[in-house]
Amino acid sequence: MTKFLSIVLLVIGFFTLPSKAEEKMIPEKKEIAIFAMGCFWCGESEFRDHTTGAPLPGIISLRVGYAGGTHPHPTYESHQGYKEAVKIEFDPTIISYEKLLDIFWHNVDPFDAKGQFCDKGFPYTSVIYYHGDTQKKAALSSQKNTQKVLGKETVTELIPATTFYDAEEYHQNYKEKNPVRYKFYRWNCGRDQRLKEVWGGAKSSNETTK
Repeated sequence: MTKFLSIVLLVIGFFTLPSKAEEKMIPEKKEIAIFAMGCFWCGESEFRDHTTGAPLPGIISLRVGYAGGTHPHPTYESHQGYKEAVKIEFDPTIISYEKLLDIFWHNVDPFDAKGQFCDKGFPYTSVIYYHGDTQKKAALSSQKNTQKVLGKETVTELIPATTFYDAEEYHQNYKEKNPVRYKFYRWNCGRDQRLKEVWGGAKSSNETTK
């Protein structure tokens, strides 16, 4: 290798190395949380800043889809055995799983075994799909705390995570894409009215206005 070629390769390598800022943008650790909260349009929106629409700090990605079923490639028209759910990829050094659980509980009716709000049936019942023993323990602890605070046993299921398929793209970040329809649906479904009844106006730490 000539001296000139060595210098050229050294210069190219210098400019292609990631900067310190870029290195900091790459999470050192990633985890996944999956929650079924009834309508996945509404569930997904609770993990975003309600003013900017951006995912909450520490959340790397948000996807709505179908969880827990067995037949491959479910669709919105055909997802028997699946529940509408939200998949959250997050950096636990910035936002904890416990924080995500807190947001989950404050945005479901944990006493409805038939569905959530105006949506009834198997696809809409509330579930925490946990990954591993650590998430299972955290989910159980949060369930016990919720029951203590509300003074009543919950019917929300805690199930090991299995399958998850992304929903069609038009369902992703639906609130941002269809704000008028989203707001009408949410109001007409009585979601916020029921949440106020359950929680007495108490909010999770994601307290920005819906």
